[in-house]
Amino acid sequence: MDFARTHPDVLLCFVNDGSRDQTLSVLMGMMFRQPSNIAVLSLQANAGKAEAVRQGMLYVKDHFPVNSLGFLDADLATKPEEWYDMACYQQKHPQFSAITGSRISRLGAAIRRTDNRFFASKVLNFFIQRIIGATIRDSQCGAKIFERELIPVLFGETFISSWLFDIELFLRIRKHYGKALLAISVLEFPLLSWSEVGESKLRLSHQLRLPIQLLKIYIRYRLDKNYRIAPGY
Repeated sequence: MDFARTHPDVLLCFVNDGSRDQTLSVLMGMMFRQPSNIAVLSLQANAGKAEAVRQGMLYVKDHFPVNSLGFLDADLATKPEEWYDMACYQQKHPQFSAITGSRISRLGAAIRRTDNRFFASKVLNFFIQRIIGATIRDSQCGAKIFERELIPVLFGETFISSWLFDIELFLRIRKHYGKALLAISVLEFPLLSWSEVGESKLRLSHQLRLPIQLLKIYIRYRLDKNYRIAPGY
């Protein structure tokens, strides 16, 4: 609520992913108190993170005249203020069609991740870079910004994976526009702070399925010569 009040130029759309608790009531209460820049989309049934993000992006694109659209994980591991900085940067540098947060540990940055998760992310990213065919330091950060024209291309079709759909976003850019444009139109934006939230960790059952999901993604986007990304939806 504080962020919505202090940033009236930002539209916040909260997606209720079929929750059966009081989540929708809480969200509707927030929209009632700040109707000028808070919207709520409620899905009938739980569809998973990827589909909730996809539906939210399409909903905002179809109902609001915004130039840049993005998403942020509900656990707020990335601060909304940093996500806002990403959006402002994209507005000032329109040559970047997409900006993705990057949790790079460096001097002056407060990036807090457990050692086990950091090692697992490094191993996962090794394979991700080879699937995408580009040097991306952090594809899985849950903070991203896109220009409006990219939304139908990136979110018009359902995703293969609920947890690795970020990889699919980069591959859809490559599939639709080519590898050369992917390299010059996507910017990794180093975050100043990021804090791991315990509840956001993948369950063991999901982790065991990641290699299979990576293989399915690779086959669909890199090996299937007949697969094309539709320009709209």
